[in-house]
Order: sequence, then structure tokens, then C-alpha cells
Amino acid sequence: MTKVKVFMSEQGISGFEITGHTGYAERGQDIVCAAISALGQTAVMGLTEVIGVSCSVEIRDAFLACHLPRVMSPELWQHSQIVLRTLAKGLTAIQAEYPDYLSIREVEQR
Repeated sequence: MTKVKVFMSEQGISGFEITGHTGYAERGQDIVCAAISALGQTAVMGLTEVIGVSCSVEIRDAFLACHLPRVMSPELWQHSQIVLRTLAKGLTAIQAEYPDYLSIREVEQR
């Protein structure tokens, strides 16, 4: 099962971590894992390359983490929230269709 942590602050989403393989199908054939990975990587590209946020990003086998910097302009924060809320909506839609393969948990962050 793939597990997603969505880190929440008082202002909104401050980052996410995606870990594990879904186990839906063999590697290279796993459409659920591919969808989750594509959403996560697209969110990172949207934040870093489109909006220009200096996120902390870590990518390894079966692991993707992205955390916003602690200090951001209000405009960058608002733009980042659009990307991160879109990611969360997409992941939630996948979870609704494949609940045995994806778990999403919100984690409060101070």
C-alpha cells in the first residue's frame, strides 16, 4: 500500500510525503502507483519550476517528499496552496477508487 502524509499548518498545506508501492500490479504495470507518482512529481514541478518556490525535495525509490520553506511571501504561499490542494484532490480521487492501495493521512505541523 502507498501511504501519503499531507502536512497541515494553520495556514494550509505545508508539504507531503508519499511512501511505498501500491501492490496493485507488478512494477511497470501498476497504474495506481504510476498515477500517484505522476501527481506527486507534477506537484513538485509546479511548485519549483512554475511558481518558483524553493522547496525541500527528496526522491528515492518508493519515496517522494516535498516541504515548503518556512518563510514565503503571501503571494507564493497562495499559489503553492493551489498546487498542493490540487494534488490532495487528485490523490483523494485515486483513494476513492482504490482504497485498498492508497492511504492518505493529514499530519498537523506547527
